Amino acid sequence: MQRLKQCLEGDRPDAPEERYVLIQPASELEFFTFVEQQKQQIDCLILQHYPPLLQIILHLKEQTILLPTVVVDVVEADTPLLDAPAGEKLYHEAVAYLAPTAFQQIPETITEAIDKFLQLSPACVLPEPSSSVDRVTELTMQNTLLLQQRRLADKLNERLGYVGVFYKRNPKNFLRRLSAPEKQESLAALKLSYREIVLNYFSGTELLNQQIDAFVDAVFFADVPTAQVVEIHMELMDEFSTQLKLEGRSEEIVQDYRLTLIDTIAHLCEMYRRSLVKET
Repeated sequence: MQRLKQCLEGDRPDAPEERYVLIQPASELEFFTFVEQQKQQIDCLILQHYPPLLQIILHLKEQTILLPTVVVDVVEADTPLLDAPAGEKLYHEAVAYLAPTAFQQIPETITEAIDKFLQLSPACVLPEPSSSVDRVTELTMQNTLLLQQRRLADKLNERLGYVGVFYKRNPKNFLRRLSAPEKQESLAALKLSYREIVLNYFSGTELLNQQIDAFVDAVFFADVPTAQVVEIHMELMDEFSTQLKLEGRSEEIVQDYRLTLIDTIAHLCEMYRRSLVKET
């Protein structure tokens, strides 16, 4: 613990305020209680690589507690207790690992874990297909991930934001001011972009967040009403439903893509919130 403090404090010795707040529970029970109560405030977990680690990670996953995580080796081990593939399978793909010889890199590893966590697709936290987890639990896990990603992104961007971006938009490019052919072409492009997001949403692709951001940027700078985004979503869902009927498949899967709309609208709302110049 002392070594960890020294490495974190040495990251920015000239900083006017602490960059890290390090908390070490005294027992596993205290750890679980603290994480459960403070999961909305925790930015990253740092777990020691020791025998109970597997049970700890399984418990976090079962309780739908999803957080960026760094696994630290304190000593060299002949047999790995938890390797990267196992960690990704049991918890999620944003688990970062730190060897004893690289302990000074703990600040960079924390940043790596958080960056990876923000890129996770909701599909990455789903249980194995063979598991008996019900659909409600799956949706809860996906929603938990989205909310945690949004909270972390909000904190990380708080000092940067998009102040003044709102006033950089060109009214000539607003959807409502385009000619009928231009408007039709613009909406077709948006629908195509959103279709790609829907098709990739549960695939776990690393490009998903970039695709959502690109779509949101296009919507923002064209001043497209939120109702229009919902309409694009509903039209696409109607097309998917029709195709599923023709193939003799169930349409229930279409309901899962409500998460796609919620996620996209959340990105758009955040874009508008950060674009407004704050009063001083």
